[in-house]
Amino acid sequence: MALKAQLTEDMKAALKGRDQFKLDTLRMVISAVKNKEIEKKGELPDDVITTLIGTLVKQRKEAAQLYRQGGRDDLAGKEEQEIDILKVYLPEQMSEEALGKVVEAVIGETGASSMADMGKVMKGVMARVAGKADGSLVSAIVKKNLA
Repeated sequence: MALKAQLTEDMKAALKGRDQFKLDTLRMVISAVKNKEIEKKGELPDDVITTLIGTLVKQRKEAAQLYRQGGRDDLAGKEEQEIDILKVYLPEQMSEEALGKVVEAVIGETGASSMADMGKVMKGVMARVAGKADGSLVSAIVKKNLA
């Protein structure tokens, strides 16, 4: 449970450093982790916590985009600051080139040749990159390669 311990330690550091914004963000993450633990009835491994944090980042990106469309740049900025704090706990994201190579390898292995095979390719790629790439980016690269 190294990631959960890291979140707790960083929350304590933010509390001592009087960094209210970071403290609120980390409390939100820890709360989400505890809720998921209650739902699963047990401790969560680091990979599940990482996936949960990835989901929170995605939610914040979508919210920031909607706030910008609504002319609320102040709220969009707040969401983006939360994203910056959360990204510290995610694995480094793969580059488009590296992702393209994984997509090509999976296409070769599955024998995919058309857009009808996109589901098989996406499943294979997402299993390999597990949290190291954004699903929308993977989808765009798969579509480009299958088109």
